[in-house]
Amino acid sequence: MPDIDADFAAMIDREAAAAKAQPLPPLDQLPPEMVRAGYRVQRQAQDQSAPKDVETRDLMVGGAAGEIPARLYRPAGLGDPSGLLVYFHGGGFVIGDLETHDGHCRRLAAGAGCRVLAVDYKLAPEHPFPASHDDALAATRWAFDNAADLGADPRRVAVGGDSAGGNLAASVALDLKDDPARRIAFQLLLYPGIWPDEETASRKALDGPVLTREALDWFEKLLAAVGHPHAHRAMLGRRDLAGAPPALVVTAGFDPLKDEGRDYAARLAAAGVQARHVEYPSLVHDFYVMHDVSPAVAQAAAETAAALKAALA
Repeated sequence: MPDIDADFAAMIDREAAAAKAQPLPPLDQLPPEMVRAGYRVQRQAQDQSAPKDVETRDLMVGGAAGEIPARLYRPAGLGDPSGLLVYFHGGGFVIGDLETHDGHCRRLAAGAGCRVLAVDYKLAPEHPFPASHDDALAATRWAFDNAADLGADPRRVAVGGDSAGGNLAASVALDLKDDPARRIAFQLLLYPGIWPDEETASRKALDGPVLTREALDWFEKLLAAVGHPHAHRAMLGRRDLAGAPPALVVTAGFDPLKDEGRDYAARLAAAGVQARHVEYPSLVHDFYVMHDVSPAVAQAAAETAAALKAALA
């Protein structure tokens, strides 16, 4: 196995030294809003070089229980109609927002030559499962139904997300696979949390970097999907994948979620779905929103955007 990217290794060392000098309380002793604020500051500081020639418009879209915020990205000079990516940010269904993933969405829009609609779905624990999944599904339906107003071609609508957002995108793709009026063209699943029935080797072996067992347990507890009668919408280990849209699944070598992402791509392919798996063996979980940490992120982001562009051509 390749070594971890040297720039990320240096970042991890700096963060470990800072935590040793000023230890933080356990996550379950911190208010979620405090963790959200810290994550927002950290990720924005690590991504200051996003493309500036991408127009943005904040708007409200249809959620499951009323309107929710969203942000529409349009690269300069892009004509109407264009392809559209409906995007869900990561953060364990508890943290993350439009700001933490702004640079990442700008890069996807610019690199893929399409519009991106980033959805600010409701977060746990204030809104436990299935609120996030209901919002993601409702917002995707809204995007199809309002494609003309968004400047989008309803025949070229993709869903995508990273980590927990990848779970939302995969879940929406399955929920809509039999909807003839809303045919998703592609799913972009970036180090997705698939929540398999059995713990994978990578979840057993890796406690961090970036995504720790403590964080995974905290996210799962606050989401409160386990035992819910509709838990299959989040725990995708047994979902019937036949008829799902084509997919790109990206994983990182130093990520507890890497095995479930790889396995999900294989399950899609076994179900007859056109699915491709790409792993960046030296990178870590959440790398797309840490663009300025390492030049390796720029290359990965460009390759991902190119794949999206080809899928929505």
